[in-house]
Amino acid sequence: MGWHPYNLDHLAQEIVLKARHRDPGSLNQSHKMRASCAYGLERFWGEHLRLKDKEPEKAAFVGDVWKALVGTLKQGGVTLPATLLSSSDAEATIQGVAAQIWSLKPQEQQVALAVLRALCDAVVWWTQRLKAGVTGDN
Repeated sequence: MGWHPYNLDHLAQEIVLKARHRDPGSLNQSHKMRASCAYGLERFWGEHLRLKDKEPEKAAFVGDVWKALVGTLKQGGVTLPATLLSSSDAEATIQGVAAQIWSLKPQEQQVALAVLRALCDAVVWWTQRLKAGVTGDN
């Protein structure tokens, strides 16, 4: 198997630019997203639930990273749920998505976490470069 570019850096740049356009204040969430990688896939996925009702722009930023992760892993044969929910959704629905994440094989979990960390590192890098350029005339 040869090297395959998954364009994580390009994805990260698109995500950061989209977040900056939506709400420049949401860019601070990138550092928190990177830190949440240490707690696992399901906790990272759950971050959008915590933010959705009170800080929807930050939730959208987390959701965009999750969707990029899902798409990237799909290219490599690892399937994650693409579902984004709200904390007001039924507990069974939330548990169902979490169960899909927990049902990944250990090797798939390790690969997914490695890709998530790399993607979040790239998001932080782009945030640091693009945050200062916000002029308010988006």
